[in-house]
Amino acid sequence: MTNDDPTVPIVCSACETTTRVPLPDVAEAVERHNENVHDGEEIAMVDPDLADSLADLVAEDMGLLDEE
Repeated sequence: MTNDDPTVPIVCSACETTTRVPLPDVAEAVERHNENVHDGEEIAMVDPDLADSLADLVAEDMGLLDEE
């Protein structure tokens, strides 16, 4: 990891925690937390507000939101 790597907020509603991890480590960190703390149940996740914002940006970039 370099100091320039963006970080992503990971939230766990069951643990009532939020942490930031470097973008390249997000999938592994979420999977590891859920596996170790929640017996594999998918509880921890990327902050839903950020995920929604990213989905909107991707859809816009792909032209999926353009009205005909």
